[in-house]
Amino acid sequence: MNSTMMQVEYQDAVVIVRFNRDVTNAINLEFVLKLTEILKKTKNDPDTYALVLSSSNEKFFSIGFDIPQLFTLTKDDFKIFYQAFNRVCLDLYTMPKPTIAAITGHAVAGGCIIAICCDCRYIAEGKKKMGLNETKLGVPVPYPADRILHQIVGFQNAREIIDTGEFYLPDMLFKMGVVDEVVPLDELEAKVIAKARFFSSVPQNAFALIKKNRVETVEAQILSKLKEKEIAFLNCWYADETRKRLKEAMKKF
Repeated sequence: MNSTMMQVEYQDAVVIVRFNRDVTNAINLEFVLKLTEILKKTKNDPDTYALVLSSSNEKFFSIGFDIPQLFTLTKDDFKIFYQAFNRVCLDLYTMPKPTIAAITGHAVAGGCIIAICCDCRYIAEGKKKMGLNETKLGVPVPYPADRILHQIVGFQNAREIIDTGEFYLPDMLFKMGVVDEVVPLDELEAKVIAKARFFSSVPQNAFALIKKNRVETVEAQILSKLKEKEIAFLNCWYADETRKRLKEAMKKF
């Protein structure tokens, strides 16, 4: 596994993970497995109190799925990737420790999903866009992300974001409740680490129970329908119209 795909740094009780897969941080199975490994280690490490997810560059937090690579997979192989992606999103969403996204650049599609699975999201000022454009590709937003987004921003904003497939700039993201704060880029990491350290001052057991109360209903709803929703997504991914749209999307990679 490519150990340079994610840079991991420890600052006191905070672990900072910077995505480092080229510039776009496109998500493939290796990326998902590496993040899964980091989350498991963080969850089980008694000396780590909080997790920060960021990027090693200011252009992209993550562009989302690595469409050129995933497009060529057989349905069975893509299913392995897609199920692993949904699982790591749930692992992040239910992590019993504070999680914060430091969004240095664009966070779209799967990249946006990873960000909304964190407890808090801070985005850099400027032309940094977030959004879920799955509908424009011919697939639904993955079910875990759909449910989590509704919890974060409410029905009307979630409907707007999901149905239009648009990307939004920081001020609108803040207005809609997608992000918690817009911060100058050169202050972003320090701001996020300070927030993580604040969280780490809270007794871990208390935080874990508070977070469980917040996420357990959505988690149960997701798990109750996840298998059927994954089958529906797979069928859409391999539909003729979607394949045409994915080929067009590849040109942006």
